[in-house]
Amino acid sequence: MRVLVIGSGGREHALAWKIAQSPLVNKVYCAPGNAGTANVAENIDIPPDNIDMLRQFATVTGIGLTIVGPEQPLVNGIVDSFEESGLRVFGPSQKAAEIEGSKVFCKDLMKKYGIPSARYESFDSLEKVKLFTQKDEPVVVKASGLAAGKGVILCSNSEEAKIAIKSIMQDKAFGNAGDQVVVEEFLTGQEVSLLAFTDGKTVLPLDSAQDHKAAFDGDKGPNTGGMGAYSPASVFTEELKQQVIDEIMLPTVRAMAKENRYYRGILYAGLMLTESGPKVLEFNARFGDPETQPIMMRVKSDIVPIFEACIDGTLSTQILEWKREPTVCVVMAAKGYPGSYQKGKEIRGLNLEENQQAVVFHAGTKLTNGKVLTNGGRVLGVTALGSDINQAIEKAYSIVGKIKWDGIHYRKDIGNKAT
Repeated sequence: MRVLVIGSGGREHALAWKIAQSPLVNKVYCAPGNAGTANVAENIDIPPDNIDMLRQFATVTGIGLTIVGPEQPLVNGIVDSFEESGLRVFGPSQKAAEIEGSKVFCKDLMKKYGIPSARYESFDSLEKVKLFTQKDEPVVVKASGLAAGKGVILCSNSEEAKIAIKSIMQDKAFGNAGDQVVVEEFLTGQEVSLLAFTDGKTVLPLDSAQDHKAAFDGDKGPNTGGMGAYSPASVFTEELKQQVIDEIMLPTVRAMAKENRYYRGILYAGLMLTESGPKVLEFNARFGDPETQPIMMRVKSDIVPIFEACIDGTLSTQILEWKREPTVCVVMAAKGYPGSYQKGKEIRGLNLEENQQAVVFHAGTKLTNGKVLTNGGRVLGVTALGSDINQAIEKAYSIVGKIKWDGIHYRKDIGNKAT
């Protein structure tokens, strides 16, 4: 089978790397890919938002399965377009992907069906904005639309909330994503990511992961797309996992079906483990980045049959086997990220021996005249397996220390919450 992976980040490199190991697959393509995906797939120079060209390529090339990585093509309806052409594609429809494309829709859905989440209000104009509560208390201000994981501002008081709302709605800090805002209760606890395959009926969870969203050590600084992750999340017990499946994941899949938004693909729940139980911070309609990198390294099973079962509605027949070893992914970013940063810096020290225990997944890279150059904010995801979490951390940071370019930034505390 020929498989097409759409996207150019670390998530897509990890998916292509895992898919290429399947005995069912004889060729992997990545559109557009990066310098790392070129080692496991053939890169195709088509951007993820050019749905017509991607559909034409898949048709002409005889692609048997397409995996959509980023959220924007999903929200733009790539799955609907491919299916109309008779192509097999993994991911939610345009209507289903709105669970990520609109935080207002997502919050309203959870409220309607009693899915545990933070109290909130939503606004579509500055004139309608009022304080979320009359108390001067912490709140979270979110751009409703897609903002590449950066449209969330944590506010410790009402004055900061006013500034955040103005930044998002008036100054358009996140573009059109800020046409609507959600202002919600500030939840405290530990954050956990739980991703699950679903065919619209059955939910098959992956192992948990814990992302590190803040730019700097100690969870300080602005939110990013993710500065690293580890799996499994030690704080997330099997009992908690089952509770989340029963009270959050299955009810959400069923709610989407009732709303005529039949959900197939990956459902990603960003959770806060509060004193009163797990609550949803957000849902995403695709694999997480960087959570996918450590998760894919821990999956023992061939994942291609899982993708196909989601499409065919036969997920109840599938199981996932896991490696017991914990895995850590350290994101190496460009200096200045998530703000402005420079591209085109040559990366040195990548000639490392990769194996099933350690892989440098590429995110923002490109190959130019035989040299690997930086080409994004998050550049690499150094991912390592260890006999315990401390060994995984040590192995990942050992590799990080050997990679150089002009202007590196990375957190030095990824995985420490599990030690």
